[in-house]
Amino acid sequence: MHNVSKLILGIESSCDETALAIVDDSGDILCQKLFSQIALHSPHGGVVPEIAARSHAGIIHKLFYELIDEYESNIGYFDIDLLKAIAVTAGPGLIGGIIVGVMFAKGLAAVLQKPCIPINHLAGHALTPRITENCIHFPYLLLLISGGHCQILIVHNPIKYEVLGRTRDDSVGETFDKVAKMLGLGYPGGPIIEKYAVHGNSNAIILPKPLIKNHDSCEFSFSGLKTAIYRHIDDAKFYETFCEQYIKDMCASFQRTVAEILANRTNNAIKIANNKTDYQISAIVASGGVSANCYIRNALEETAKCKGMNFFAPPIPLCTDNAVMIAWAAHEIIKFNPKILTNASLSFTPRSRWDLEHLESTNIIS
Repeated sequence: MHNVSKLILGIESSCDETALAIVDDSGDILCQKLFSQIALHSPHGGVVPEIAARSHAGIIHKLFYELIDEYESNIGYFDIDLLKAIAVTAGPGLIGGIIVGVMFAKGLAAVLQKPCIPINHLAGHALTPRITENCIHFPYLLLLISGGHCQILIVHNPIKYEVLGRTRDDSVGETFDKVAKMLGLGYPGGPIIEKYAVHGNSNAIILPKPLIKNHDSCEFSFSGLKTAIYRHIDDAKFYETFCEQYIKDMCASFQRTVAEILANRTNNAIKIANNKTDYQISAIVASGGVSANCYIRNALEETAKCKGMNFFAPPIPLCTDNAVMIAWAAHEIIKFNPKILTNASLSFTPRSRWDLEHLESTNIIS
């Protein structure tokens, strides 16, 4: 029998992955299970909320039992006394899926008599790089780029976030999906476009970079870029130049354009952060699904290098939605404020919207 519990069970169901993981307080991933819904949503060219919610509800119990079986196969008997808490994504995201995860977590917590900690999905992405990179210290600059979000923040601590800029319209991941759909490449767009871009000419097609000339802004806009690509593809089809090589060139040119926009906004954020006198930024971090793109990673790393700063991104398997980041975020938050464990309640409400800048003042985690 162990005297001190150190494990957290994380549950994530905010979009199109159902995931569970057990992570200890040193960041070791003891076991994890993930069910991807890509095959369910691909015929529709994007995530269908109703299909996503039904899938979560149908698979989450099975994944839990598989998770415990994997733990006992690899580690040994699953000692409930080692379980510190159950952490679950309480928002933001698709409300149907969030409700499924939250209700399962609350039921499990009640049966096991363990605290249930609601976690902001974006905080999970924000804190993930600290699992594998012990040298990332608060505060750090974060570029959060995913299918649903695109923003630049300063991460002061596990519950305090200062937003410097965000997208005015589409997220960068959503733009990848839409461009891939225009090109007839399928869903999800990010990995497909990156694959085609390898064989394309990134300078073949000149595309607009919205807001790029605003040197004091960290805001993004991708709707104009998306529209320009739609018109370019339409012209290519009209003039019968739409072919395999055209698709590869468009993918490469689009990827380069996005990387330059992200690097430009990051560079602006560095300047803004460096002008603040009450703290010093320790590193530049990228997280979220789009941070798995190696071309974009290289562009951001070069931006950091030019400013004499270190760049970090999570291991690629931890870039997309996963339960490891939810469990780890709970570890970080509990370490920062241990009272959260004793104050934990099952009365919290799932949220479709939950901004990071309001996290510190939200009683859901206080």
